[in-house]
Amino acid sequence: MQTKSIGRQFMQATRVSRLEPSEQSRGLPQPPLELPYDGPGPRIDLPRPGALPLGRVDLIDVINARRSRRHYSPDPISLEELSFLLWCTQGVEEITSRPATLRPVPSAGARHAFETLLLVNRVAGLEPGLYRFIATTHQLGPLQTAPDPTGRLTAACRRQQMVPASAVTFIWVAVLARMRWRYGERGYRYLLLDAGHVCQNLYLAAEAIGGHACALGGFDDEALNRELGLDGEELFAVYLGALGKRLP
Repeated sequence: MQTKSIGRQFMQATRVSRLEPSEQSRGLPQPPLELPYDGPGPRIDLPRPGALPLGRVDLIDVINARRSRRHYSPDPISLEELSFLLWCTQGVEEITSRPATLRPVPSAGARHAFETLLLVNRVAGLEPGLYRFIATTHQLGPLQTAPDPTGRLTAACRRQQMVPASAVTFIWVAVLARMRWRYGERGYRYLLLDAGHVCQNLYLAAEAIGGHACALGGFDDEALNRELGLDGEELFAVYLGALGKRLP
């Protein structure tokens, strides 16, 4: 008798017909919309995306130009461009009375269960290192600027060279409690779907600023979570996106 694969078991176990009563339906409190920031440095205010003079591009042109590219110019991106990229991928447009956040990307039940970490290599005005995007206030919080984490994170990403070559690599970290509260075990499916929405916006936004992006899903989960200080169960890396300016 053939043993069912782990993937097939997961798909069957997370069918709607097998859902257990959710924490929401049982009246349990909703997890916070954002994790608290308690990093080692002061928050860094980002330029407000609505006021950025980045011009306008045709959506069809951007979609036609979109490709996964792993090689980038050594030129840095600006802080204004980083602000734009962060807003396009996880910016907060509104906090509703539910409460929930409305953002430029769709999310199951408006759960928006990701925190965005950034491995900064070449962003004008920022020291290289690891940062967290504080979405509700549109700020950055330093997590680690010394020693340089690029080498260790590259190793955790199976030494894929777009990580050290990038101006910045986006790392989307799932906060499981935020999705599980509403959807239980099926929430794992929605985390993976939501990650695709977010990364596609990064691709399109990169083209709009004269850059390129490349999604990265081939990483050592345990090593990457360890380097990011995540427990791998309640908080874990789901997806990455490397980005830099176009080569001439």
